[in-house]
Amino acid sequence: MLFANRTEAGRRLAARLEHLKGQDVVVLGLPRGGLPVAAAVAEALDAPLDVCLVRKLGVPSRPELGMGAIGEDGVRVLGQEVLRAARVQPEMLARIEERERRELERRAVRYRGERPPVAVAGRTAVIVDDGVATGSTARAACRTVRARGAARVVLAVPVAPPDWTDRLAGEADELVCLATPADFFAVGQFYADFAQLDDEDVVAFLRRAAGRCPAGRAVADREVEVVAGAVHLGGHLTVPPDATGVVVFAHGSGSGRHSPRNRFVADGLHKAGLGTLLFDLLTEDEAQDRAHVFDTVLLAGRLTDATAWLRAQPAVEGLAVGYFGASTGAAAALWAAAEPDARIAAVVSRGGRPDLAGPRLPAVTAPTLLIVGGADLMVLDLNRQAQARLHCENRLVTVPGATHLFEEPGALERVTELARDWFTDHMAAAHV
Repeated sequence: MLFANRTEAGRRLAARLEHLKGQDVVVLGLPRGGLPVAAAVAEALDAPLDVCLVRKLGVPSRPELGMGAIGEDGVRVLGQEVLRAARVQPEMLARIEERERRELERRAVRYRGERPPVAVAGRTAVIVDDGVATGSTARAACRTVRARGAARVVLAVPVAPPDWTDRLAGEADELVCLATPADFFAVGQFYADFAQLDDEDVVAFLRRAAGRCPAGRAVADREVEVVAGAVHLGGHLTVPPDATGVVVFAHGSGSGRHSPRNRFVADGLHKAGLGTLLFDLLTEDEAQDRAHVFDTVLLAGRLTDATAWLRAQPAVEGLAVGYFGASTGAAAALWAAAEPDARIAAVVSRGGRPDLAGPRLPAVTAPTLLIVGGADLMVLDLNRQAQARLHCENRLVTVPGATHLFEEPGALERVTELARDWFTDHMAAAHV
């Protein structure tokens, strides 16, 4: 025997996957037998655990022999050679698929309840089973997570037949297996304890894994794909444990989520227990046209759509939302905050152009902090004019000696302190 049981196999498999620790990983176990293996891997990688629901389509005369598999989101994989050899007629295949689809839906409700699947978009999805036989189930699992937007797919199993990489070539970005014995006949022959599991076992593994998440919140620190109307925009969502709110960054002057200045401020907010969403307001093609950088209505619309997307994420459920705008992004933040149903807890502008939101300024109700470099004279004057039009709680603070980009020693640190205090003071009392 290669393995005492599935948990021991999972621990050994986790050692082979140690290079993934610290990355944005989600571990997906194939129920039922893959859950003990996956749970051990998720614990070792300190990653969230979920199920990847896939159902084998068994040959009528030999149910243990897979002629295909189905997964969530309509994924369907068929083994044409097995279908031909078993002479399975289309009507019989359709009946079997319908039956297995009903069972897949039942398990989704049983295992997750009202909880949505763990998000895999933009992340590394590690699919784990207790072994691979024909490969049809594993293939369907890989295609399911691809359909859900996984940036990278890793298929990891303790044991498989020698030709398993040939069978699954191209389905995953990385294939990991501890043993490929020449005498492979069935997965169970390589376990001393290969007891069958039931639904209660699967639910118990998922509950224990959820208990590793502080305060029951799905803590996030991952690349995401933000849906804003008809476009999809790259972003990064970070939610620390016990976060009191989340701040959406609106970048300016054509920069994006990788802006070093905004990332510096975001890191400071994380230390204060605030989450952040940094995302690209424009697609790569749109960013080529400089006119878009000054299109406040377009940018504000993207920000509004991104906020709606954010509020639908499980990791930020119930949290207050604030806006941090830089340069032209500040105008977008104020414009979006003036929307009647915006429910924005606070706004901070760094070296912003609030004047570009002129018609909307009187309608802003969110407490607003305007931060301007003391040496950025033109922008300082524009901020003073804009402040005069604000009817909400507001404050204008200058950072002595700082220019527009706050590149002077200590300038960006001061911006971070001011933003941190403004958000923490106003988000704690926000009603969402």
